[in-house]
Amino acid sequence: MPQAPTLLRQGGAPAYAALDLGTNNCRLLIGAPCGSGFRVLDSFSRIVRLGEGLAATGLLSETAQDRALGALAACAEKLHRRPVRALQAVATEACRRAGNGPAFLARVEAATGLRPRIISAREEAELAMESCTPLLEEGDRRALLFDIGGGSTEIAWIRVRSGHGASSAELIGYISLPLGVVTLAERVGSSCFTESGFSAVVEEVAAQLEAFDRVHCIGQEIRAGGVRLIGTSGTVTTLAGVALALPRYRRPLVDGCRLDRAAADQALGDLFALGRAGLAAHPCVGPERVEFVLPGCAIYAAIRQLWPVPVLTVADRGLREGMLMRMIRADRAGGRQAGYRRGC
Repeated sequence: MPQAPTLLRQGGAPAYAALDLGTNNCRLLIGAPCGSGFRVLDSFSRIVRLGEGLAATGLLSETAQDRALGALAACAEKLHRRPVRALQAVATEACRRAGNGPAFLARVEAATGLRPRIISAREEAELAMESCTPLLEEGDRRALLFDIGGGSTEIAWIRVRSGHGASSAELIGYISLPLGVVTLAERVGSSCFTESGFSAVVEEVAAQLEAFDRVHCIGQEIRAGGVRLIGTSGTVTTLAGVALALPRYRRPLVDGCRLDRAAADQALGDLFALGRAGLAAHPCVGPERVEFVLPGCAIYAAIRQLWPVPVLTVADRGLREGMLMRMIRADRAGGRQAGYRRGC
């Protein structure tokens, strides 16, 4: 078995690594503590489409596994070159659902030394909440956070407590829909490029969210004010890039920006009007994401239809950032010994 990535044990500034193996992407983030957050030292992201064909077969295909293994090998190489104090690696919806998910992760460990841990939908929502807490502000009573992934969509309903210039967040409830950009793209295909097909997806998603809305009285809370809507996913960052008319995607301009309803709706309409060729040529989309943008926009449109918060806060952050913050905070609190626990 290959050696696990070499990790820093003493001397030098501590670095931490977080790896997220999703249904559509494989992402790695390496950061060092800086103030109340962290400074990015290195990152990696590659579309691997691990969940391709999963809805039809219930299994991860060999081709999809090979793509993911190639990306994970690149992550392992980065970790060999830049030792870290601690590593967390997680796998999400594709590995949760696939009958051969655990066998694939054993193959990953044998090939790369990495051992991603399959996390629950609740932990996924908690990590997204952790990463987005710094976007909360004084006056926020509640937050509605959504993460449109490749194989599922997680929605978190959050209680906000403010004081001493900072806000804290508590998860009140969450829901995980088995609908993501990959699963929808495979099921609805070209129909999402038509008005009727797009509307059908919007209504399907909205119907699946209605019970969650009733349980938590979210619509009533929105009418009372003080509810922040936060979106973290490629869908909402793409909407922001279009709304801001960026000639190329720039994270510092997107992360934390706010889109009012009119600007977000205009960006969605612009994306829909582009068609396949236009989406492939757009600097904030590109050919690899053409099939996934409109299914993601349909999920977003359903969320906005059911929960019409006037402003969307856009977050270019998610599970990796949440994992890094947990590791850094645990070390600062003395809750983690300096050293590497594989598979943590």
